[in-house]
Amino acid sequence: MNANTTVRSTRRRTIRIAAAALIAAASLSLTACNNDTEDTGTKKPAASAESSTGGSSSGAQGSDAKTGTKTGDTGKAPSSTGGQKLADGSTAKIDKLGTQHYRLKIINDGAVLATLEANQRDAGLDANGMYVVLTLGGEVHSWMGGEHSGPGTFKLAGGWKAKVTKVGDAHFRADIIGNEGSVDGTLEANGHDDGMDANGVYIVLSAGGVISAHQ
Repeated sequence: MNANTTVRSTRRRTIRIAAAALIAAASLSLTACNNDTEDTGTKKPAASAESSTGGSSSGAQGSDAKTGTKTGDTGKAPSSTGGQKLADGSTAKIDKLGTQHYRLKIINDGAVLATLEANQRDAGLDANGMYVVLTLGGEVHSWMGGEHSGPGTFKLAGGWKAKVTKVGDAHFRADIIGNEGSVDGTLEANGHDDGMDANGVYIVLSAGGVISAHQ
């Protein structure tokens, strides 16, 4: 082997080594690019999910808290309007259940003797000779005496008249007649008593046909 041959061989090896080094460097560069792309692709959905979940969770908690408060306020628990003495010495405890919806419990010596509910209309009760009207506004009025037994037409307090008719067993109807002879209201006691507030005159009709009014 002469000197020229040695030089050529050395140059070929150098070129091969340089080419191999370039290929290795290119491979490393591609790997680094791929890793960057994968990391970027992974991080974006994770950050997006955290932001979305955080926003939704915060909104849901706020919404649930408000709904819970409103639900509580609208009457999961009735609000009590306190006790009131009735004509026979018992106590009326009135609970508000909703808009124009009240329940009255007649209590004596800690025992509930009767319950009356006014839901979108007045209600009345003949409690063994004590007459009670609970209005749809949550007011309670009680009195004793002034009874009339139907059927028949009777004068009531406040200038009203009542025409009481028997419809059936434990079923009576009373037409409430004004000064001009017109029927201004009707009570229907069908298996249970009925009552009304007739412009400040309180009227009860029992399922047994007894009517009483008080002003």
